[in-house]
Amino acid sequence: MIQVELLEQHITELDDLSFLKLRDWFVEYEQSRWDKKIEADSNSGKLDFLIHAALAEHEAGITKDL
Repeated sequence: MIQVELLEQHITELDDLSFLKLRDWFVEYEQSRWDKKIEADSNSGKLDFLIHAALAEHEAGITKDL
């Protein structure tokens, strides 16, 4: 049995409270991984195209003051 299938089996055996705790942990863990990925992409310049696009729109007068 592969590792994911083993995890799936264990998850199906959890009681409701344990399942809710796992779900909450998993959501937080996933969000943390996403935040780290975005930060790494930003630090490496992979998201610079977004900055340039936003500045170009602002310079073209397309943006609005908040």
